[in-house]
Amino acid sequence: MVESGAGELERLRARVAVLEAERRPRHRVRSLVAVVLVVVGCVLAPLGVVAAWTADTVGDTDRYVKTVAPLASDPDIRNAVANRVTSAVMDHLDLTALLSGAAPDQRPLLEKALGALGGSLEDSVRAFVHDKAQAVAASRAFATIWKDANRRVHSTVEKALTGSGGGAVRLDDGAVTLDVGPVVDQVKQRLVDEGMTVAGKIPELHTSITLLKSDDLDTYKTYFRILQLAGTWLPFVAVVLVAAGVLLAARRRRALVTGALGVAAATALLGIALRVFRAVYLDALPAGVSPAAAAAVYDALTRFLFTTVRMVVALGVVVALGAWLTGPGRRAGLVQRLWTSGIGAVRAVADGAGLRTGPVGPFVRRFRVWIGWVLVGAALLAYLLWSRPTGWVVVGLGLAVLFALAVVEFLAAEPEEGPGPGPGGASGVTRTA
Repeated sequence: MVESGAGELERLRARVAVLEAERRPRHRVRSLVAVVLVVVGCVLAPLGVVAAWTADTVGDTDRYVKTVAPLASDPDIRNAVANRVTSAVMDHLDLTALLSGAAPDQRPLLEKALGALGGSLEDSVRAFVHDKAQAVAASRAFATIWKDANRRVHSTVEKALTGSGGGAVRLDDGAVTLDVGPVVDQVKQRLVDEGMTVAGKIPELHTSITLLKSDDLDTYKTYFRILQLAGTWLPFVAVVLVAAGVLLAARRRRALVTGALGVAAATALLGIALRVFRAVYLDALPAGVSPAAAAAVYDALTRFLFTTVRMVVALGVVVALGAWLTGPGRRAGLVQRLWTSGIGAVRAVADGAGLRTGPVGPFVRRFRVWIGWVLVGAALLAYLLWSRPTGWVVVGLGLAVLFALAVVEFLAAEPEEGPGPGPGGASGVTRTA
């Protein structure tokens, strides 16, 4: 009988060993596929961010104009426009005929204006013209001129970055320029009004400032074009790949933490690369381009890109932290015990003060898990419906869910029957369900 039992045990052990041997290769293949999916999803995440930016900002004229519109009030842009307009006016202004061509009744006014500036005639006239150009650049009319000019030049920007935009659009040595001729016209009118009638003889000028300038634009525009075509699908694909890898993994919680942190790290590297490229780009600008104005344009065009980078990093960290805190790990368990103990202490104080939850408490205790999932789903829905979520929006939604879960735990804490108030005990001792 004993020998029969021992033989049966050996046969069971052999069968288990065979089953484990058959399962191990499957488990390894499944884990390998999960790792590949998560890694590919993490690699595609920053590319998805760039694709969304390319389709949203570069490929949409209205969005592009709205993005660069605030630059009309940027002091570096105004100064660059004033300098360029001043140079264009001075190149076509006949200084020898300036005073002789002025009307007798306007000559004292002109001499007074130029004399107050001091220096030579050319320096005085240049300073005078530059002052009028800065006044025009600071006016409300310049904001309108800036928007209209950028709307016309958008196809050039799109062609410079993606290669699309139509065959009629040309790039001059990898530069995207914006015509500020209307600013010249307004400066000429102000000069005439100030007594410099010779400025009225300046012909119609179409001078421009450089928005983008790089000899490497032709090298990168193919990649931008591919990302533009990918549009909003690439971020979705990245999320699906990471999710599929998590579902295939043997340890899904660990895979979720790893995938979320991987997406955050890869996207953070994109943000660092954009900062490095900014420094390299500005350092390589030719002498005729204002570095301050070029920096302002670069920052305006990439503002949405940086906002999205910070949002994805924050989202990855919040998801990873949530997955880790709800896990069975030792440190996570310590945090969970601190959480429940703190809420239990607050509930005990509330019970001692006479606070009762009535029928709400039993209801919350019964459906606590479902209520938790509803809160998480509501936060996810709010995030998806948010037009342009930022990193602070993600953090705010995470804190809101955390507070709501704390309220649920507070309501779900079940009071225990204990000794009444007096020297022997305290009422309101609670037990967290």
